[in-house]
Amino acid sequence: MRYFIYVVFLLLMSSCASENSPEKKEKSLSLGYLEAPVGFSVEIYADSVPNARQMTMGENGILYVGTRRDGRVHAVVDSDSDHKADTVYTIASDLRLPNGVAYKDGSLYVAEVSKIWRFDDIDNHLDDPPTPVLITDDYPTEGHHGWKYIAFGPDGKLYVPVGAPCNVCNMEKENPVFASLTRINPDGTEREIIAHGIRNTVGFTWHPETGNLWFTDNNRDWMGDDLPPGELNELTDEGLHFGFPYLHASNVWDPEFGEEGKNMNVDFKPPVRELGPHVAPLGVMFYTGNMFPDSYKNQAFIAEHGSWNRSKKIGYRVTMVKFDNAGNPVSYEPFISGWLQGEDDVRGRPVSLLQLEDGSVLISDDHGSKIYRVTYTGDRK
Repeated sequence: MRYFIYVVFLLLMSSCASENSPEKKEKSLSLGYLEAPVGFSVEIYADSVPNARQMTMGENGILYVGTRRDGRVHAVVDSDSDHKADTVYTIASDLRLPNGVAYKDGSLYVAEVSKIWRFDDIDNHLDDPPTPVLITDDYPTEGHHGWKYIAFGPDGKLYVPVGAPCNVCNMEKENPVFASLTRINPDGTEREIIAHGIRNTVGFTWHPETGNLWFTDNNRDWMGDDLPPGELNELTDEGLHFGFPYLHASNVWDPEFGEEGKNMNVDFKPPVRELGPHVAPLGVMFYTGNMFPDSYKNQAFIAEHGSWNRSKKIGYRVTMVKFDNAGNPVSYEPFISGWLQGEDDVRGRPVSLLQLEDGSVLISDDHGSKIYRVTYTGDRK
């Protein structure tokens, strides 16, 4: 009996120790509601960028920001280099879902649903933006998942995704550009499809060591609260098929299209890491700076925009996928949370991530129309 009581006592003590463990205590609070690991701070970089979505950095520290519903593109200027925006310029307006922005050789590229524009010598014309040059108008006009994330790759080409124009549908035969990732020359020519079966990626990057393209993907809705998971994917070879609309994540066959997929004799590429269900993973980046601790180097950060049709909200945070030395994912955990304060109190929705030269990281928030800056001042070891 005494042995039984002793065991119970040990279990209770262990439970208490777990609840008060350093892992749960070691959080710092920023802005009164954002939690991050100890040593990290989150500050407001800009608080008047309506519907802030994708970000790209120009020259002289000029930050360009696309939007979606707002229909404008902005330039955010920190003129005194104090990491606080001083002026927000409007570069373009009355555009159709201009989420995507990319910068190359002094020019700003802006993606609408079906068109991509180029604004030349933009850094020197913030007050009087130049007349844009139309690069291409050859992308589909469907608005459902039509907004785009764009970026220039190591090969100097512009990468442009095309989402599926639906929750779930099979458009591959009608137009194979749907649910794909394409790339074009900077002048808009020679479009090619390099990956298929991608429902809606609104964030991708290139691995700092392998050079492979990595992207998030938002899986379909209306399969319940917990299915299917979101995805973090790696494009190891051109032409791979990532499953949509037949297979979602690693093993969730679609109720309508799954049987067709099973008979296709295609090796669908599974995600490197499954993410939370309906967390809406958007921006992704690998940290390569020297401000954060060494353990964060080459780890993946993901902006989770947050669920919209789940019975209990999930996401509304920035997470981190950690990898071992062999490149295998070993954990998936919150990095910054707190934009969701209960079901009815949404303080923000992270969209895009951008690393600055000093190693700090910017986070855009289309719900709060803010851009945050994450810094670290603790022990880098």
